[in-house]
Amino acid sequence: MKVTLDEQIKCVKREIAMRERVYPQWVRAGRMHQDEADTELRRMRAVLATLKSLPPSEAAQRALFDGPGIQKAVP
Repeated sequence: MKVTLDEQIKCVKREIAMRERVYPQWVRAGRMHQDEADTELRRMRAVLATLKSLPPSEAAQRALFDGPGIQKAVP
């Protein structure tokens, strides 16, 4: 089963939200250092930015030209 770019973006957003909730608790409990929490959140936000910067998939682009009244140049 293929995971779409939109689904990946939603998943990363949920992961970031979860980390924003639990990391402060982990830092207070001594399970994680603040600098580690900051680094991990920065990395996940970078993943999100990368995913958002990707062009739509080829299939999605192709669908734009498959509508009614559009002739395909290549079968």
